[in-house]
This record gives sequence, C-alpha cells and structure tokens, in this order.
Amino acid sequence: MDRIVLDRLVEKDQEVTIEGPLLEALLFHGARLGSIITLTDPRGADFRGRVFRLSKREASIRIFENFPSPTESPLEMILLQALPEKERMELILQKATELGVSAIIPFKSERSISLAEREAKQKKSHRWQEIAVKATQQSRRARVPRVEAYRSFEEALRYCEGEGLKIVLWEKEGQPLREALRGLHPQRIYGMIGPEGGLTELEIEMAKAAGFIPVKLGQRILRTETAAITLTAILQYELGDLG
Repeated sequence: MDRIVLDRLVEKDQEVTIEGPLLEALLFHGARLGSIITLTDPRGADFRGRVFRLSKREASIRIFENFPSPTESPLEMILLQALPEKERMELILQKATELGVSAIIPFKSERSISLAEREAKQKKSHRWQEIAVKATQQSRRARVPRVEAYRSFEEALRYCEGEGLKIVLWEKEGQPLREALRGLHPQRIYGMIGPEGGLTELEIEMAKAAGFIPVKLGQRILRTETAAITLTAILQYELGDLG
C-alpha cells in the first residue's frame, strides 16, 4: 500500500494501466487525475508518471521520466517522536518524510503534551498521514512513510522489539552520536526524540533496558523539531543516501 510496485517492466514514454491492489496503493498516494506519481518496476527502478485516466476500477499512467538511482534510502529509519505542541508535529512529519524516514511513531512521555490536550486546542492529528502523503509527492519519493497511532511511552518501546540499532537523544549523559555510529552499518535504526524539557531519567532507564543507546548532538540544546530533523539528516548522510 505504501509503495506502487508494478507487476511488469516499464520504460519511459510507456503507458500503463493498473487496477486492484495497485489502484488502492495509487489512491493511498493521494493520486488524482493529472497527479504525478513515483512508481517502481520489478527490477527496483523508479519512474515518474502522470495519471491521465482514473476511475473506480482502474487508472492509466503515462511514464515520462526514469530515475538513474532509487528514490528510497537503503536505511530503514523509524522515528519515535514525543508529541509536541501546535504546528511542530506537522513540521516534523514533513521534513522527516522528505529526508526518507520509513515510519513515524508519536508517543506520550511524562513531559510531553497528551493527544487529548492537543485535540482540545486544535484537532489536527487526523491530518498526519495526509501530511506525509503530500510530503512524499513533493519530494518525489516512491514510498509513503507510515504514521503510526499515538501511543504510550511503554507501547513505543515495545514497537522497537525488532532487530536494529536503537538510539535515544539525551542531552545530559549521552555519548556523541559519531562515537555511537563508529564501525556500525545497520540497515534499520530506531531513533527516539523526547519532548521540550527532555525525557526523564526513569524514561531513559526504561529505554536503555529496551536496548536504546543514549546519544547527544553536541552541547547545544535543540528544540524537539530541530533535533528530529537533524538526527534524521545525519543518519541518512552517514548510513543512507544523502550526500
């Protein structure tokens, strides 16, 4: 659903017709008549195409550009974000999507605002996946990152029980990120960002017990949205496809 992988080889200037699950994936990408979409063929090559016919049963796309290299990073990055106030979550969703994250997990920490508190001020959480879709279109990505359901801190830790490097930003006693990455080449990274004011020492201990390594990004204190964007960019530069 998050990626449109064709069942046939395609070339530039070709027209393709899709239906069934591929059509569902196309609609999940926010496609409308005239939309430009990134598609992938069975070889893993990415193409750009314009939707020139769309109905409830099928769609036709005209391929007009092929990419010399994949649009998706080889690094699978899962961003765990303590829910911030106001428009900061939307900024994080936009920029993290542009930078190539695979999934975003909003969670409640002791010092973060709750979803109920935020919704009481302004109902916007229903737009999160839509924002990721639009950022995918803007950045010409082939895959829409998943915006998972808001959850507790404990549930966020349980989400990360799979294989992969796990790091949590902690400005107090974390080791430099450069040191934590030295000699490592993980294919999957879980990166946890706390709220304004940071995670509590108890939360850090819980994260460490779940396999997370506390790290820091220098001596300056970054806003939560700056930290999320900076961490994602650094990891994509060091281990992904930036640069």
